[in-house]
Amino acid sequence: MSYFLGVDIGTSGTKTILIDERGRILAESSAVYKLFHPKPLWSEQNPDDWWKATVKTIREVVDKSGKSASSIKAIGLSGQMHGSVFLDKDDQVIRPALLWNDQRTAQECEEIESRAGGRRALIRMVANPALTGFTAPKILWLRNNEPRNFERVTRVLLPKDDIRRRLTGEYATEVSDASGMLLLDVKKRAWSRKLLGKLELDESLFGQVYESEDVTGTLTKKAAKTLGLTTDCVVVGGAGDCAANAIGTGVVKSGILSTSIGTSGVMFVHSDQMQVDPDGRLHTFCHAVRGKWHMMGVNLCAGGSLQWFAENLCAEVGDQVYDVLNREAAKSRPGSDGLFFLPYLAGERTPHADPDARGCFVGLTLAHKRAQVARCIMEGVTYSMRDSLEIIRGMNVPVKQVRVSGGGSKSKLWRQLQADVFGTKAVTINAEQGPAYGVALLAAVGAGSYKNIQQACAATIRETSSTPVDRKAKRIYDDRFPVYQSLYQSLKGDFKAISAVEG
Repeated sequence: MSYFLGVDIGTSGTKTILIDERGRILAESSAVYKLFHPKPLWSEQNPDDWWKATVKTIREVVDKSGKSASSIKAIGLSGQMHGSVFLDKDDQVIRPALLWNDQRTAQECEEIESRAGGRRALIRMVANPALTGFTAPKILWLRNNEPRNFERVTRVLLPKDDIRRRLTGEYATEVSDASGMLLLDVKKRAWSRKLLGKLELDESLFGQVYESEDVTGTLTKKAAKTLGLTTDCVVVGGAGDCAANAIGTGVVKSGILSTSIGTSGVMFVHSDQMQVDPDGRLHTFCHAVRGKWHMMGVNLCAGGSLQWFAENLCAEVGDQVYDVLNREAAKSRPGSDGLFFLPYLAGERTPHADPDARGCFVGLTLAHKRAQVARCIMEGVTYSMRDSLEIIRGMNVPVKQVRVSGGGSKSKLWRQLQADVFGTKAVTINAEQGPAYGVALLAAVGAGSYKNIQQACAATIRETSSTPVDRKAKRIYDDRFPVYQSLYQSLKGDFKAISAVEG
């Protein structure tokens, strides 16, 4: 029997699992690390922390499983997308990595669109507009603001691909994660030399691009010794966390949409052909399925909004704060008695692409209690995800089933909210490890245990529960959703004014 590791380098921590050839999870481990905010709306991490967490969790998983090193044949890597690891000629990290939810690059986004010949010209080149979270603006920010550091840069890698470098010695990436750098010709699945030229960036800064199931290298002697594995263990391309989560939930064919509520919120739909939102509200990226694509909408602070409320305003509740908030919110009425929440605590991406957007409660009265506040946060996040769903439906992309995952899927109330706000039953599947499970399956494909990822998903993933739509609640949310949408339009000018006075 062969075994496969899936490693997910997330924002709050790294999670590693080990599966067998049948997709059964044999062991899992996780390790957390710090997130730094040196200025408002800045977000950074230390890449060395990711590596320490990877080593710790792999060693723990192998030890827990009791499997021999020689039986572990492949590793799949997933990770937070868009982050920038800047390396010098000696492979030393130059500065902390700028993360996906970092909002400092608004001026660089304008510069990219100007150099590209306008927003629509940029979308024609790389299928997406310039957004503050993407990697390309971060590179230009370094060039514009830290020129001495930029002069030292010889490589720019994504978070999971820096782990790949430490594992294999190879500078490589794969199509799904590379799509989010804003430097990939998404249609051709290769670096956009045209845009790189306009941005005056050398292609040598970036790794070779693979398909997600392709083998990108084997463990070096040093890495194998550090991890307790062998140099026969291969490392496959893997996937950015959103595409990896889609693989892990079986979203590998048309008609299936996945939602994930973690720190961020993601609406992800498979597409057999490349389809682009001409207004650039949705992302169009390469899928981790060979030769396929996906469209995706992202809310930057989904579960993060409830986490903010729980940790900063409900600390007195104790260790069971999330259970308490879920119980109280479930007893509150749909619509939270007229209270609305805009979950823009870290700016917003889909559909507004507005780094100046701010979170806010609208409609507060003396009658509102903690229960309604908790519920309205969950409702607001779900409304923000419906924004993406409405665009997907408007593009005539088929959505026959919604599969829910992430921390939000563990909440019965949040599953029901998704069913009611989206107007479609919410289905859960047997694998709850999301991205880590997805890339473990890609590792199994790369090692030859399955013909392709569709076969791997068909053999391992099944539905476990279904939450039907509450028609009465659906009518309430259908009435309130346009009000929710109008609030951003009313406040967006104020958000910019707030940002201006913040300096």
